[in-house]
Amino acid sequence: MAAEQPQPAGSRPLSGLLSGIAQAAYYGHAGVTEELLRGQLYPEAAPHEFRALLAKMSGVLKSVASADMDLNQLEAFLTAQTKKQGGITADQAAVIAEFWKNHRTKIRESLINQSRWDNTLKNVNWRVDLKSQSRHIDQINTPVAIVEMELGKDRQASEFLCLEFDEAKVNQMLKKLSEIEESIKALTQTT
Repeated sequence: MAAEQPQPAGSRPLSGLLSGIAQAAYYGHAGVTEELLRGQLYPEAAPHEFRALLAKMSGVLKSVASADMDLNQLEAFLTAQTKKQGGITADQAAVIAEFWKNHRTKIRESLINQSRWDNTLKNVNWRVDLKSQSRHIDQINTPVAIVEMELGKDRQASEFLCLEFDEAKVNQMLKKLSEIEESIKALTQTT
């Protein structure tokens, strides 16, 4: 039984391990380390036994998360894992299923946020001013739109982009936005 994985007395250590894996892999908490998890959850386990359990549970959770499994897919996957030699136990499958039911949405959102390549639009503010200074006298007292866009990634400092539009530029922008809207509608309509 030396090669067996550490068996917790109940599901709490395994649930905590899955939570720790999610914290490190999906929620960006670098402080959750192998040593911390072993010390807190499986202090009696030998380092190599814990490492094997950690690798197995990380792999199972990665498979479940990357496929964004619904409950039927999850049940079929976990059943297959329990029948596989060197797989997981039925008790572990039950803990994993419960963990996934409770954390699926948050992990999915985290994966989506991690997969974004660049900044996203967080906020837009605007106002209309009258131009009080200009190189050309005929542009004084003409309305201009001042648009401020907040760009950034989650949990990072934002950048602000400030733009000035006259009436012609506002119309041009609205036309382009309308074209974008039509393209999105065309792609999302079901026939």
